[in-house]
Amino acid sequence: MTSIWISRFVPALLTLLVLLGSSGGGKAADRYGALLDRAAEIDALETVLISVDGRVVAEHGYHGASVGQPTNIKSASKTIVSALVGIAIAKGLLEGPDQRIGALVARDMPRDADPRLRQITIGHLLSMQAGLARTSGPNYGKWVASRNWVRSALAQPFEDEPGGRMLYSTGSTHILSAILTRVSGRSTLQLAREWLKPLKGFSITSWDRDPQGVYFGGNQMAMSPRSLLAFGELYRRGGVTPDGTRLITPEWIEASWRPRTSSRFSGDGYGYGWFARSINGHDVRYAWGFGGQMLYVVPDLKLTVVMTSDDTRPSARTGHRDRLHGLLGEIIGITGSDLAIGQPASGPAGAEAGEGKPD
Repeated sequence: MTSIWISRFVPALLTLLVLLGSSGGGKAADRYGALLDRAAEIDALETVLISVDGRVVAEHGYHGASVGQPTNIKSASKTIVSALVGIAIAKGLLEGPDQRIGALVARDMPRDADPRLRQITIGHLLSMQAGLARTSGPNYGKWVASRNWVRSALAQPFEDEPGGRMLYSTGSTHILSAILTRVSGRSTLQLAREWLKPLKGFSITSWDRDPQGVYFGGNQMAMSPRSLLAFGELYRRGGVTPDGTRLITPEWIEASWRPRTSSRFSGDGYGYGWFARSINGHDVRYAWGFGGQMLYVVPDLKLTVVMTSDDTRPSARTGHRDRLHGLLGEIIGITGSDLAIGQPASGPAGAEAGEGKPD
């Protein structure tokens, strides 16, 4: 009997002791707060918001920034364009991700167009697999200086076949913004405000447009970190608002989160506007904007995290994005240990540093 007792109960006891030790024995809110205090050492970081099971348990502002102040979320807005495409499909305005775009952008097709342009689908644009040369990176300045961004994006030479490797290009999501405008007869901003209106706390405060008035698909969108958190929570909850209103189908969320290609720079998977990677042993889906504008969803922990940063400084080659991933790993560690020992998180912890500076 003694050996049976030892074999059954000692491992469980040791696991519990490890969890208690790793948690530092303190309350979850205290550990989140201490972590976010230490995060002030991350130079370009401006805000962090942590939500567990729909409740904000910690938030912090740095360098005069505030979680309630609008900020440019840059390419993290690609997830919002993806959501609008999913809603448009559910409403019957678009056929689905396999719909070819030729008829939808016929007036912007270049003369003597490459026949492969008519093979590009909605899904190819969402997953950055159109095959066209990138309008991001070193080509970005020339592209946004053009007279017609949609035509310019479609006129890029092919570097791969449609459905081939990932070629990250904001031109692809901008084409989608133009398509949404044409099939609905309303601007993309109007669609976002109408279709996502039931989502409490979500608000786009400003959004740039191209020379033809099309809202910038996948860049230059401003909202507060709290607004971005509300959007992430919508996805974590399977497309349903806290009051039970369905805005996005669960099928679209699954399709968006399923990796279809991968980044040659980071190796991370990419679906329809969302990156995918494992952090601290957990599957993570995330949106990423220039400078370090991050929206993380960790489904199995019911965890949603927003981090915003100085939007004038790069985040990939400087290592800043990796430091943000590391910070999320520590947040996951606290959240996972609390769930394992059944300790509820309480909050919010941390503080906002001042009123913040204009965007």
